[in-house]
Amino acid sequence: MANRTVKDARNVHGTNPQYLIEKIIRSRIYDSKFWKEQCFALTAELLVDKAMEIRYVGGVFGGNIRPTPFLCLTLKMLQIQPEKDIVIEFIKNEEFKYVRALGAFYLRLTGTSLDCYKYLEPLYNDNRKLRNQNRSGQFEIMHMDEYIDELLRNDRVCDIILPRIQKRMILEENNELEPKVSALDDDLDEDMPSDEEIVDKVSESPKKKPKKEERERSRSNDRERDRRHEQKKVDRDRERAKEVERANNARKSEIDRDRKERERERMAREKERKFRHDQQRDSDRRRDYDRDYDRDYDRDRGRDKDRQSDRRKRH
Repeated sequence: MANRTVKDARNVHGTNPQYLIEKIIRSRIYDSKFWKEQCFALTAELLVDKAMEIRYVGGVFGGNIRPTPFLCLTLKMLQIQPEKDIVIEFIKNEEFKYVRALGAFYLRLTGTSLDCYKYLEPLYNDNRKLRNQNRSGQFEIMHMDEYIDELLRNDRVCDIILPRIQKRMILEENNELEPKVSALDDDLDEDMPSDEEIVDKVSESPKKKPKKEERERSRSNDRERDRRHEQKKVDRDRERAKEVERANNARKSEIDRDRKERERERMAREKERKFRHDQQRDSDRRRDYDRDYDRDYDRDRGRDKDRQSDRRKRH
């Protein structure tokens, strides 16, 4: 019962919201300790507190496919299906960046193409760092704008297959979305001089013929720059050759160590074989000696018995 979607939940993209996460990952989430202890009986209000405790984003990790708390809370949001206003507040939250990342991921899973572009594209201006846990369990550093770009461009994020959304140009052609305006356009416009300023600067600058000294100095500077460039190239090639030589020497040393180790192992095996051979030889010698001794003893004893019986007959 605790893993069922709420009764009044609406279908998302024509299916149960929880089915947006693949069955194998969904089963791993249901069996995880975080889901059983931290996500039981969570409401939309309590979910905010749990979201503020997140310290990294990610999907599943490890050989046994363990889910991250970020993915568990995503499934919980799909299960309880919070109101759209709550999700928008998650996205607009500027204090807790992982709350914003969780809201953006949920909106990308459940929202329409228009909502995704409308609410996620403004997050391109957020350059804060995020910790991301990869499949091997290691942490990597990414930025919020990279994360949003993956949500809008990639087919799989945090090991979850994202629903398809329309291309932005199609929405622009249908007049459903305004053309994209980059935040850098204003800075470029401020730094770029106007055509009138360019004409004024050209008209004000006097036309001077380069003097002979200036031409010589320019040639000298060019030669000096070319010489430094060639010297850097020679130094770089020399350093590369040294690195190759060091790598070759290290490889040779490793080969020599392996050869010596194999030789020591061979000598140890030969010594062991010889030792066992000597043991077997001594054992055979002792067995032959004991057999000969027993045979001689039996023969002498039989001869003595014959002598005693002959002596009794004569007497």
